Amino acid sequence: MSLRLIVFDCDGTLIDSQAAIIHAMREAFEAADLSPPSDDDIRGIVGLSVPQAVAALGPGLDGDVLSKIDAVFRQSSIAWRQRNPNESATFYDGARDCLDRLNGAGELLAVATGKARRGLDHLLDQSELRGHFIATQSADDAPSKPHPGMLENCARLTGADRLVMVGDTSFDMLMAKSFGCHAIGVTWGYHSDAVLRDSGADVLVRDFGELERALAAWG
Repeated sequence: MSLRLIVFDCDGTLIDSQAAIIHAMREAFEAADLSPPSDDDIRGIVGLSVPQAVAALGPGLDGDVLSKIDAVFRQSSIAWRQRNPNESATFYDGARDCLDRLNGAGELLAVATGKARRGLDHLLDQSELRGHFIATQSADDAPSKPHPGMLENCARLTGADRLVMVGDTSFDMLMAKSFGCHAIGVTWGYHSDAVLRDSGADVLVRDFGELERALAAWG
C-alpha cells in the first residue's frame, strides 16, 4: 500500500520569522566589524543551514570570520527568542488551521527546515504542534538544502513512498527535485514566483486554501 507524506518547510512557509533572522544576521556581521548584508540578501538565504547561509552572504571571507558570524548569529537568535517569545513563532494566516485539518484528516505530516534542532524544538513546543508531525528534520540532522538528505531521512523514518515538499524557496524546490518528489511552492514567503518556477515547482499556491486543494489534487 502506498503511503504519502506531506513535508513542510518552516521559515517563510509556516511562520514569518524574517524579523528575527534579519536582526540576528545584521548583528552577526556587525560583530565581525563588517557592513551587514541588505534585508533582501538576507531573505534570499533563508532556508539554508546557518554555515551555508553565512558563506553565501560573505563570499571570500576568511574561515575564522565566517565562524564568528555563525556563532554570533546563533547567539543572537537565541536571545531574540528569549526577548520576543511570541514573535519568534508568528504563523501565517491560515497555517495552523491548515495543519489542524490535515492532521485531523489522517494525513502524515513532517517538517524539513534549515533551522537548528534547538530552534525547531522551541517552535514545536511553543506552538504545541509537535504531535502533528510524524517526522522532523533540522539542520542538525542532514546536509543543508538543497541536498535531498532531509527528505531521504523523512522517507526512511516514516516508511512513506510518496512525498510532497511544500516550501517557499528555491532550496525547497531543488531539494524536492533532487529527491524526485512533487514540489509545491508557496508565494507568501521569501523567494519570488519566478524563482520558484525556475527551480522546479510543480505548482504555485497563494494561500492555504489553495494549498489544501493542491494537496487533494496531488492525492
